[in-house]
Amino acid sequence: MKIFYSILVCITLYSLMSCSEDTIELEGLGAVKGKVVVVNTNEPLENVKISTNPSTSTVFSDKDGNYVIENIPTGDYSISAQREGLLAEFEAISVLTDKTLEVVFEMDVETAANRPPNAAKLVTPPDNSADQPVEVQLIWSGSDPDKEDVLEYTLSLRNDQNDIVEYFEEIKDTTYTVTGLIYGAKYFWQVTTTDAINDPVNSETFAFTTATASNNRIVFSRLVEGNSVIYSVDEAGENPIRLTSLSKNSFRPRRNVQNGKIAYLQSVGSQVHLFTMSLDGSNQKQITSQVPVVGFNLEEVDFSWDQNGAKLLYPNQDKLYEINNDGSGLAERFQTTNGNVITEIDVYETGDITALKTNNLEGYNVEIFTINASGTVLTTVVSGVAGAAGGINLSVDGNLLLFSRDVSAFESSSYRQLDTRLFVYNFTDSTTTDISSDKPAGTNDLDARFSPNEVSVILTNTSNDGLSMKNIQTLAIQGGSTRTTIIENASMPDWE
Repeated sequence: MKIFYSILVCITLYSLMSCSEDTIELEGLGAVKGKVVVVNTNEPLENVKISTNPSTSTVFSDKDGNYVIENIPTGDYSISAQREGLLAEFEAISVLTDKTLEVVFEMDVETAANRPPNAAKLVTPPDNSADQPVEVQLIWSGSDPDKEDVLEYTLSLRNDQNDIVEYFEEIKDTTYTVTGLIYGAKYFWQVTTTDAINDPVNSETFAFTTATASNNRIVFSRLVEGNSVIYSVDEAGENPIRLTSLSKNSFRPRRNVQNGKIAYLQSVGSQVHLFTMSLDGSNQKQITSQVPVVGFNLEEVDFSWDQNGAKLLYPNQDKLYEINNDGSGLAERFQTTNGNVITEIDVYETGDITALKTNNLEGYNVEIFTINASGTVLTTVVSGVAGAAGGINLSVDGNLLLFSRDVSAFESSSYRQLDTRLFVYNFTDSTTTDISSDKPAGTNDLDARFSPNEVSVILTNTSNDGLSMKNIQTLAIQGGSTRTTIIENASMPDWE
């Protein structure tokens, strides 16, 4: 038995001695160090967050871009470098016991993978379009492969008449209206697109040609998409040219052949002011500023050229103002004494006779009369009658006054007119002649003006319901029924 136990002890001791040579080591530790730089330039990046997954310590690069993570348990990891505004970088690593692994990160801006925008596609006007207006809306489409990018556009415009290249920048929409173009010129336009990340991208170049200027003698207003817009046409009512912007409310055009301008009214904020432009719609200029045009109803208000186009006369409540056609020389010329407001004005060509229409704040208690240059009343044409009246226009020799009056004598808060007819008053013999003998029943004749040769008048005819379409007609003063519609869906004509 002793021998058996001795052998057993020896075997046990041997086994223990053998096992001590193959003992499993405890988990080791290693480290990672390196540098963070800008891609391509090797410029060091500071304050970049360096971390591992599975998570160990988190460190930040110093001002030289260096970093060190120590005491990392051995094993496989993903190590990342992250900083706001830069693309995150990831590397797979294996950490070994008592070893220091070196990893260099090259980082780029987070938009480095962003793709350039697509070139804009020009839509309107189509390439090589002809007869475009001098105010034209340019339309294109734009897109970007990175859907979240915000695009901006720059429009470049040049023409074959001069060396000027115009740039319209920071456009956020895909439409832009250019104004004040030259008649009969060929224009070239291009759109540049930017996403504020990549280099701008140019579209192809389109061309269009503006219409040749014409001497259209008739001007009028038309309601387009909520705004009144001024147009011109020839004496047959053809060859229409838009003169004012679709985006502005412009109305009551008055043409003057002596100075080659058209005066008109335009809304400016909550006010209405006088403007002028050349006969082709160019050189638009605001004339009034301190004292706006004011009346009981702006659709009824009228003004007049004076002194062969050197001045303009216009109303502001009960006062009549004059102003030079360049905007200087504002002065009060006349004021009513009975509380009526001035609504319409027309001046005899020499400037020594002015016709006025005044009314109360509801548009009634109408008076139509003439005054001389000093403000003395000369002749009263209409007074003491019920109903609406207006549309005054003096003949070229000052002997006749054209006006309209609602013979139904109807009055209402809506200023509706039921049977408005045209009349010519003769100052020589104080007679009044009804020239609306062939007016269709249930309609009104409004806003009449003498034709240049004064054998006919141009006028607006519309249903007395106050809602139907208005049409511009011509009507012979003598010679029976010769009423002709020349322009549909239009009003406020002038024929000089």
